Amino acid sequence: MTSEYDYDAVVIGGGQSGLAAAHHLTGQGLNTAVLEAAEEATGSWPRYYDSLTLFSPAHYSSLPARPFPGDPDRYPHRDEVVDYLRSYAAGLDADIHTDTPVETATSTGSNGFTVTTGSGAVFTTPRVVAATGSFGSPFLPAVPGQEEFGGRILHASRYRNPAEFAGRRVVVVGAGNSAVQIAAELAQHGEVVLASRAPVKFVPQRPLGRDVHFWFTITGFDAAPLGRLVTEAPTQPVLDEGRYRAALAGGRPQRREMFTAFTPEGVVWPDGTRTGVDAVVFATGYRPHLPYLAGTGALTEAGIPRQRQGLSTTHPGLGFLGLEWQRTPSSNSLRGVGRDAAYLVRRLRPATAQQREHAR
Repeated sequence: MTSEYDYDAVVIGGGQSGLAAAHHLTGQGLNTAVLEAAEEATGSWPRYYDSLTLFSPAHYSSLPARPFPGDPDRYPHRDEVVDYLRSYAAGLDADIHTDTPVETATSTGSNGFTVTTGSGAVFTTPRVVAATGSFGSPFLPAVPGQEEFGGRILHASRYRNPAEFAGRRVVVVGAGNSAVQIAAELAQHGEVVLASRAPVKFVPQRPLGRDVHFWFTITGFDAAPLGRLVTEAPTQPVLDEGRYRAALAGGRPQRREMFTAFTPEGVVWPDGTRTGVDAVVFATGYRPHLPYLAGTGALTEAGIPRQRQGLSTTHPGLGFLGLEWQRTPSSNSLRGVGRDAAYLVRRLRPATAQQREHAR
């Protein structure tokens, strides 16, 4: 097959999802290319905020065939994950092209796909795995008065550390792990409010003396194929040993119901009171980042993949990885994406073979 194409499979994105896909594709004997826009295949991890630590222990934070090194019970820091991915990529039997952003991935019908990069390079293949995650498409909700606000508005994807917010009045929007972690960190340096539409839900990090991921694993919840039942990814509860619950109970940060509007100086709360604010950080999640598939029919008008458990429902030979709740509760995580990658690669037939089957 490779004689007809440049590669048997092209993976777009060299983060955790793309690397897991490459592991399973090369394991099937497929000549595989990984196209990564950044200077190295470590995904979005280098761009996360400085203090980020995993909410799952190292033991439950591995990609296929390579355990996370070091103490298995610790919670690895962001930079440890970057080092782990760097090492994982180096051990793959795939051609990894860095500094190679993809512009378009176009179906050529019975001839598979043509993938074109920003430099004009072209790769032909019968299989494409779209594994570019969501970090490139942060979601910012529209709030009345936003254009008139004189302070700073940013998404959590652009937050790095509290130094630039010291002594400032900050509102963090969200109720998930990142929102609470960022708000608690900022509250040590200034006046901070955590704004959310619903109260924060906490889950004990270590019930009965074992990390919650131990219980997720032995009960089968982590790998349960529940994705088909979820139409919209729910806000994940905050995993906590007590630190964040205590911080909120102590008012650092203060928690309030989501504000209704911006003013030039700050925000308006549901009871009509107004507060001066210097900055608002939206930890409001992301949307799939798949601009290279725009106009192909593979996405809805909202940019959501038309897929079933990772397999495109519109384009034979096209698969997706790293979507929230793609198949299981852990699909978009280090511990879960390997299972999804194995499932996808087993079922991802080359475009030509799938089209012959459909024609029968």
